[in-house]
Amino acid sequence: MSFLNSAAVLLVLTGTFLGLTLPFGKLAFAAGITPSLWAFVISTGAGTVLLTAFLVMGKRPRVSSRMLRYYVITALISYAIPNFMTLSAIPHLGSGYTGIMYTLSPVFTLLLSILFKMRRPNLLGLLGIFVGFAGAVLVGFTRGQVGQPADPLWVGIGLLIPVLLALGNVYRTIDWPDGADPTELAAGSHLTTALLLIPVIFYMTGAFPVAPLGDVPWLVFFQVLASACMFALYFRLQAVGGPVYLSQIGYVGAAVALLAGTLFLGEVYQLATWVGAVIITIGVLMTTKAQRMAAKAA
Repeated sequence: MSFLNSAAVLLVLTGTFLGLTLPFGKLAFAAGITPSLWAFVISTGAGTVLLTAFLVMGKRPRVSSRMLRYYVITALISYAIPNFMTLSAIPHLGSGYTGIMYTLSPVFTLLLSILFKMRRPNLLGLLGIFVGFAGAVLVGFTRGQVGQPADPLWVGIGLLIPVLLALGNVYRTIDWPDGADPTELAAGSHLTTALLLIPVIFYMTGAFPVAPLGDVPWLVFFQVLASACMFALYFRLQAVGGPVYLSQIGYVGAAVALLAGTLFLGEVYQLATWVGAVIITIGVLMTTKAQRMAAKAA
């Protein structure tokens, strides 16, 4: 499939599925599902679907100390901790505002990629990242929904999310196992995440409260579908576009979460929030054009 080689298409698709995860998380919280259990659902569903697809393709996962190290570190800094923090922040910040936190990831990823002397974007790409960052800063100053100003504590927690995501983006590139299949890595990382979340769930709740999941089977289905699609494309985008370009799924995801929260969840944001979202979109368009220019030049 040709779109699997297009960084721009992969960026939009992956970011869209990421954006859907945030309003789904808000609906899960409203249904009485704890953040740790919902994070478990996301990783278990995505990992199981991707592993099944990998096996159906006639491939077999490799098991080695190198692969296990990659799975554990990726699981912790890319999924288990950020997802738990994200889902915990949504009830306090709103799905749209929490999504905006993802837009800070490209700047942190860029700084780390420069530090580690990795591939980085051209001048237009750099300008696009900082235009997007300016939009994110503008949104940040609006401090959440109209009539529901965000608690500074939760804003601070939210700001830790993009730092962890940036670390994960760079780590996955630096330590990518030789010859590893993107689907294999996605499946293994998420199944490892699910295992790591089990003791967290018991610690946070004293049990494994799966009963609320039975009340919203449609939500579980769509979340698993969105997660599986997102992470199948996520690792492919990492391989095609590199860590800095991958990090910009936060821009797309934030826009989708903002729209979904407004249209379907009754969230109301200030005009400045929407202006910031437009600026972020301009930044994405700039970096996408830069990526295409780089691909043609290669």
